[in-house]
Amino acid sequence: MKKILIADDENSLRFLLRKTLEGNGFDIIEAENGKQALAMALKQMPDLIILDVVMPDLYGSEVCEKLRKQPKTARIPIIIITANVNLYNEDQAKASGADYYITKPFSPLKLKSLAHQILAGDKRSVS
Repeated sequence: MKKILIADDENSLRFLLRKTLEGNGFDIIEAENGKQALAMALKQMPDLIILDVVMPDLYGSEVCEKLRKQPKTARIPIIIITANVNLYNEDQAKASGADYYITKPFSPLKLKSLAHQILAGDKRSVS
């Protein structure tokens, strides 16, 4: 079973993401702030990480940068999610080390499809 770390300070969004992804061959772990996300990623070694940009303690972009500097987490696929496209854009997400960038609101079904494609290693069809 593939493990996905969801990191977002909004309980309702974590709940939505968990309900969207669990039961589809994914084991879901959750973090409610940046420090917790970083610690969980280093300890749990998920197969995919979904990070909100604005979180307490560390922003998702900071978590992403720190994970990319660690040899054991450097290659884990990371999806950055943000609601504030004026504050944080796709170029910034890529510069921080994110592999994928999604803006809120987003389609949970498209995210589920993206997660399946990423974890199947099908990079050709991932947009």
